[in-house]
Amino acid sequence: MEQIFIIASLWLVLAVVSAVIAYHLRISIALVEICVGVLAVAVAGRFGTPDALGANQEWLKFLASSGAVLLTFLAGAELEPEVVRRKIKEVTVVGLVGFFAPFLGCTAVARYALGWDIQASLLCGVALSTTSMAVVYAVMLDTGLNKTDYGKGIMGACFINDLGTVIALGLLFAPYTYKTIIFIAVTAFVLTFLPLSSRWLTRIYAYRTAAIRTKWVILVLFGLGALALWAGSEAVLPAYLVGMVLAEFSSSDTFWIRRLRTLTVGFLTPFYFIRAGTFVSLPALISAPVVFLLLLGGKVLSKIFGLYPIIGLFMRKRDERWYYTLLMSTGLTFGTISSLYGLSHGIVTQGQYSFLVAVVIASAVIPTLIAGIMFLPRHLMPEPDKKAAATQENGLSEEG
Repeated sequence: MEQIFIIASLWLVLAVVSAVIAYHLRISIALVEICVGVLAVAVAGRFGTPDALGANQEWLKFLASSGAVLLTFLAGAELEPEVVRRKIKEVTVVGLVGFFAPFLGCTAVARYALGWDIQASLLCGVALSTTSMAVVYAVMLDTGLNKTDYGKGIMGACFINDLGTVIALGLLFAPYTYKTIIFIAVTAFVLTFLPLSSRWLTRIYAYRTAAIRTKWVILVLFGLGALALWAGSEAVLPAYLVGMVLAEFSSSDTFWIRRLRTLTVGFLTPFYFIRAGTFVSLPALISAPVVFLLLLGGKVLSKIFGLYPIIGLFMRKRDERWYYTLLMSTGLTFGTISSLYGLSHGIVTQGQYSFLVAVVIASAVIPTLIAGIMFLPRHLMPEPDKKAAATQENGLSEEG
């Protein structure tokens, strides 16, 4: 137990340092946490103790996974059904192009430029076709764009993009079994009755029993997450769907959703983002930079050339188009999941896996950093709600 507290304290030191750096550099804290993770594991490796951070300990992997699940739920909860219906053409077209352009482009790069076999090339295309809902939503929170139609449109397109990745991974590599059918059936049943049961639970027990809504939502997320893992899928996939069906329920109490966001971003997601950074091996990248650059260029350039003209059909201002395109060029959660799936099933080698993960994480940092510095649509950013923030800090609302 003592060792667990020591390791947890070390990771929280890295999280606090990341917050300070992000404040002074005025960039997304998620990006800083990833970079800090990269540097931390490099320093540990330099002193011959690469396992000192404990990134592969089960309890830490659970905290990181919990952060990804809750952050994905919050992203889904931000998508108001009315906004999604109004932007259905935009999010569908952008999301599908965002998947197919890098899938085809990166598969071609791996097959014809790097000489990988067809299975490894297809896995490369799947892993690098993703966008990162976790990174995009974290950036949306930092800028306040999560409250705008513009930001909700980006998050909706991200979901369609990642849904394409999940389906492609299943169709190409994961045979469907009876477990898949059970997972789909149970998830559909839960999602159908979840809004009604959540409202009933809130009406009867909220404001009297401490944080029962938070416990209820986390129970549903973890239960469906466990079922998804049992069926060979991933826990973050049902989390987004749960967030979407509970969007109206969540928006009815902004103070509750803010407290859940504080728990997620303040405690859980640093473990997720810092741990993501520890997957990158700087010595491996230095030893073969051409492979890394080819794959990174294949992902980002195919995203840009595929998406920028399409997004131009929906966005008139140049900074809006570029910001949208660059955020859609990110990757993290499903990219690392797909890469790990390929490694564990013998589809890619350890070396290929290292390059894929490095490219996925670099794509989470570089496009987002450029977007924030050069193309941030400040005219769309809402004014900060200082009064609401002060109320939240002082705990003036009822716990539910």
